[in-house]
Amino acid sequence: MTAVEASFDDFLKLDIRVGRIVAAAPFPEARKPAYRLRVDFGEGIGERTSSAQITAHYDCDALVGRLVLGVVNFPPRQIGPMRSEVLVLGVPDAAGEVVLVAPDTDVPLGARLY
Repeated sequence: MTAVEASFDDFLKLDIRVGRIVAAAPFPEARKPAYRLRVDFGEGIGERTSSAQITAHYDCDALVGRLVLGVVNFPPRQIGPMRSEVLVLGVPDAAGEVVLVAPDTDVPLGARLY
């Protein structure tokens, strides 16, 4: 897959922030296996909900407290009966299963990726 060239201004349009997962639960209504997440992005942004197809590598209990990166300025999407307000970021492993993207050390909630 060839990447489409983007300008630095295009990158700046994305508001990617650090959040902490505060709740995770199975989401059986989703078409593909997924969890319902509640992610705290700190003061100014607050908590947001997300549907995340991350069941192959993660259990709900292990997700709580984990730092993640998420796009906080996409419009909300209706995913079955829930409203997904943030896109939690991940990359595929060799089998195509999602692995979360996160800082490797503790950073303030709401910190912006640059």
